Order: sequence, then C-alpha cells, then structure tokens
Amino acid sequence: MGTSQLGGLSLPEVEQRIEKIWRDVLGVKEGRADETFFELRGQSISAVRIASRIEEELGISMDVGELFEDPDLETFVRKIAARAEAARAGEAQS
Repeated sequence: MGTSQLGGLSLPEVEQRIEKIWRDVLGVKEGRADETFFELRGQSISAVRIASRIEEELGISMDVGELFEDPDLETFVRKIAARAEAARAGEAQS
C-alpha cells in the first residue's frame, strides 16, 4: 500500500476524505453517521465503488469485504485512517 496520494494530508483531512467518499457513494447527507453500511442500503457495487475511490484518491488499499462487516461511518473511517497512518509510519522508518 502506497501513501503517495496522501501527500501532506493530515489525519483529520484523510478522515474527511474517507467520509466524503462514503457519503458520495451511499448518497448520505449530513447526519446518519450512526447508521451502518447495510442500513444505508449499501450493496456490493457500493462497496466496490467505495474501495476503488479510496484506493484511487488516497492510495489506501482495502478489501471490499470490510464493508460487509457492516461498519457505521465512524468505525469505517477510524479503521481506514489507522491503516493510512500505519503505512506512513512504515514508510518513514524505511
């Protein structure tokens, strides 16, 4: 997993980008952060779109199966952002 797309984005900026992707793909306006992927009518195509955009826009690899664990927005953002931070830390040590 590369972090080249992350560039100089801070952790809060990465979290905001992940949230925006989630909301764009699932068609969710503000609020409803406590509803899970399936409660928001997420389907396999939605999972593929979210995973693809996260990888394309942020360079963070994820398995679409993670969305089938039915996370809510906060849980999903925290998990993917933590992965980005771990990748950064790994690159910094190299």
